[in-house]
Amino acid sequence: MLLRSTLIYAPAILLTRLSALLMLVVATRLIDQTEYGLLTLVVTVGELTDSAISSWLRIALLRLGGKGEISHGSVKLAARVLVVTTLLGLVVSVAGSALVAPERWVEFAIAVGTYLSVGALSRFALTLLQMQQRHAAYSLLEFLRAALQLALPIAAILLIHGSFLAVSLASSLAVLIAGSVALVLASGRTVVGPSRFTHRELFALGIPLIAVATVSFGLNGAERVLLKLYYDAGAVAVFAAVYALARQPIDTISNAINMGAFPELVSRFDTEGSAAAGRFLTHQMALMARLTFPVVALLMALSTEIGGLLLPQSYHQNLGVLFPLIALSVLFSNFSSFVYENVFHAHKKPWLQMVALVPGSVATIALSLLLIPAYAEIGAALALAGGMLVGLCAAAAGSHRLTPVPIPYAELGISVAVAAATGVSAWTASALLGDSWPVFKLMAGWMAFGLVF
Repeated sequence: MLLRSTLIYAPAILLTRLSALLMLVVATRLIDQTEYGLLTLVVTVGELTDSAISSWLRIALLRLGGKGEISHGSVKLAARVLVVTTLLGLVVSVAGSALVAPERWVEFAIAVGTYLSVGALSRFALTLLQMQQRHAAYSLLEFLRAALQLALPIAAILLIHGSFLAVSLASSLAVLIAGSVALVLASGRTVVGPSRFTHRELFALGIPLIAVATVSFGLNGAERVLLKLYYDAGAVAVFAAVYALARQPIDTISNAINMGAFPELVSRFDTEGSAAAGRFLTHQMALMARLTFPVVALLMALSTEIGGLLLPQSYHQNLGVLFPLIALSVLFSNFSSFVYENVFHAHKKPWLQMVALVPGSVATIALSLLLIPAYAEIGAALALAGGMLVGLCAAAAGSHRLTPVPIPYAELGISVAVAAATGVSAWTASALLGDSWPVFKLMAGWMAFGLVF
């Protein structure tokens, strides 16, 4: 079941990540490094604000709204809450913009506010489709969004000569178009009837999730904000570009697994009990390890070649250090979010998730303050890796008291062995080509990786 649901969602997620990757390659070459840094900060501040204000609604709806037929009452109640929380997010985003980019805060606030508004609409509509079990429609609309988010921002770059505001607004327009279509499709399949949950139930689950997102600030972008405050948007551009390259393949796999697994997890928890949910998460952990460990090894082995091919020369400093640190950070984050933190959601106890997130968030902020002033982007990567590792350990310890998740030691051992073999083979094949062009070294490494895997 896990593999089947992964294959259903993987194409849509893969295309959105591929679109983001192509956009990265184009944007870093066609717009100024400072403009690209500001563009990535728009996404960072937008995601931070959105996670604290409105993205909790997706988890709440999936947990309370059930799957299959969705009533008009449930949709209307959730929509009212979404409007109010999004308006609050817009107010918060203005303050955040003045702090992060005071030199251009009006443009920055417009970009972030637009990002928040269209993102809330799109996520709400896609969540309804997911609840209705309309996987094909979900995937097709993600395809549409990915294509538009590549075409429209590139058009903006060419027509308006690289303003981060123009690129951001073009990307938001793509999300708005796809989200509007999704909302029309989802609304057409709702049924007459009252809401399956009340405002009280929604906020009882949602308010702790908002607190969780606030507490997890250190784990979700603090290092980039502090890097901007200590240095400039150009330094953020280098860190963010490498982060995007290292994150995409790992996140694509993990998200594809979790998209179908999470509704199944809560269903098993409700019908079969806590122990069955724990066993299900063990299988999910094993599958994630088998598919993501080799990818992390590949990123470590070919970091210089990947960056050399995809990024312009001004972004090449410290690639061999940044890639491994950020890849490990993403790995720690995914295992924490998609295995152990799912336990808190299954039990409807997000307050405990907040407690588990505190150590990692504090560690990331503390390490950022300690390391970024002296080591710039490398300091940010070290802080992120350290904080994510602390967060993973805290989530594992906190969730164990609710539902123990048996660790599949044999599967993890096999995954480590496969990762080591694939990583060594990729590095060796690439190194044998000496000073050849990065594209040839990368192709050789990929071929060796694929054969061994």
